[in-house]
This record gives sequence, C-alpha cells and structure tokens, in this order.
Amino acid sequence: MIEQFAKDVDEGLSHSKKTLSSKYFYNKQGDELFIKIMNMPEYYLTRAEMEIFTQQSNSMIDCLELLPSAYFELIELGAGDGTKTRQLLSALNQRHFQYDYIPVDISKNVLDNLVQDLSIYLPKTTVKPQYGDYFNSLHSLKDSHHPKVVLFLGSNIGNMPDDKAQQFLQQLSNNLNIGDKLLLGVDLIKPASVVLPAYNDEEGITGAFNINLLERINNELDGSFDLDKFEHAPEYDEKDGIAKSYLKSKCDQKVEIKATGKSYQFNEGEKIHTEISRKYNDAILHNIIHDTSLRIDEKFTDSKHYFADIILTKR
Repeated sequence: MIEQFAKDVDEGLSHSKKTLSSKYFYNKQGDELFIKIMNMPEYYLTRAEMEIFTQQSNSMIDCLELLPSAYFELIELGAGDGTKTRQLLSALNQRHFQYDYIPVDISKNVLDNLVQDLSIYLPKTTVKPQYGDYFNSLHSLKDSHHPKVVLFLGSNIGNMPDDKAQQFLQQLSNNLNIGDKLLLGVDLIKPASVVLPAYNDEEGITGAFNINLLERINNELDGSFDLDKFEHAPEYDEKDGIAKSYLKSKCDQKVEIKATGKSYQFNEGEKIHTEISRKYNDAILHNIIHDTSLRIDEKFTDSKHYFADIILTKR
C-alpha cells in the first residue's frame, strides 16, 4: 500500500499540471474530517440523499423488484460510514428480505466503525466487509452467482472524469449478471451559489480535509510539505457542472519526499489538482451509461431536486 501510495504521488507531482489522487484523502484523520464535512450546513449532498433514503426507501425496494424469500447480495462500493444505507437496511429488515450486506471501502478504519455501528443498530444484519479499492473489487463480482444489488451512493461516481466514469460503469456492467441492479447516487447540476459553499465552508473544514492529504504524505512517505505554505482553492463552473478542488502554493518552494527519492518544485500560485465532483443532468448521465448494458428504471430525487438516486438494471 505504501509503495503504491509513493508511486501515485510521484507520478502525480511529476506532471506539468500536478495532481494527487482523492482516494488518499481517507486515513483516520481524513475520515473524521469528512464526517464533519457531511454535517456542515453548506454540504447539501448528504442531507439531500438522506432525505431520499429516509422518505423513499420502500419505494426504492419496490423498484428493485426483489422477492423477500429470495436471497441476494447487497454490495456497497465506497461504503463510508453507512448512515444513509442504514435506512435502506432497516427497511429491508422490516420486510424480512434475505440478504448479506457487503460494504467495500479503501479505509479499514471506516469499515471497522461501520461494522461496529451496525452490530448495535441492526444486529440481525449479516455484514461481510471487504477492505480495498472498489475499482479492484469489480472483477470479483462474478465469483458469486447470487442476485446482486450494487450501491454506489454519495455521488462517488462524480469523483471521476466522464471518460473514467464510462469505463467504470462499463466494467461494472460487464461483471454483473442479467437482472442485477445498480443504485447510483448522483449530484445534479445547480448554481454556483449552492455548489461552491459545499466545497469551501466558512469553518474551513473542507480546506483542512484537502490539506490533510499533504500531511499524510509527510507522515507516511516522509515528505517535507510546509502545510502553511499551501491553501485550499476550490472552483466550480456552472456551464460544465464540475466542481474542482486544488491545493495552491503560496510561494516558490521545493518539497522533498524521501519515499520517492525525489524533490518537487512549486511556483507561487501553482496548483495541485486533488479532486473533481461532477454534477449531472439527464444528458450527461445517459452519455456515461451509453456503452453499457445498464438501463435506467427509475429516478428518485429529494424535494429540492438537488440530488438523485437512480435504479439501473443489467439487461
């Protein structure tokens, strides 16, 4: 894991336009900061999707066309803390469905906490956590021939450029059997006045979350980033519907990372691209599923139409 982390960091910082992968946000401190982000007043995404799950879980279950007597696997890619999913699990349990819940996440800390929470709140739910990158778990889906419902919530798909999202959904589709379902959470295109504060809150929590990536490099890869010499710099373009997060160098500086055996030069104002958050409309969504065998069955939105959870079926 450390070797891959070092390799990815070196590759990203060696480009003329520097990047760092958002998947490395999630160490213990990053997990804690992201939970704070989800509870920020500016961060509408969690509240909007939670409204859908709180008020429409039974309608979603009906659209999944599951039989209470037929066992299935409920697989969540990038499970996080599972707060929204708990609403769905509770509704499934109340209706006596037979299933195993399989959360997949790159953060072992998150998975451990999720398993512990579910043992308290939903003790009858069978949980089989899988630690790792959910991209790498796709090939294992075909190892089981049980019916599957795959959850990909929280607009995680929006953290990929459109071409990568297309490839991901195509790979996912190829590893599902006919009739398997995908419940996909997507953030919808909105004005900058709504979107940008979600990535640039007044308390600076999102900034700390972004900066924590540099601190993780310092701690795990023996880097020399001076955290005070970088700042969080988010952007959002309403026309293309993509929010972007950057870390911007406040001065000319050089950073050494012993795990890569290299040093990296930063000019004043130079940016490291750390994350995108794509927002969707129907045209963009249909474009990314066009080359897959997935077809849209139903779309559920919150009362403000900020967010959508979409049920797709492998045909």
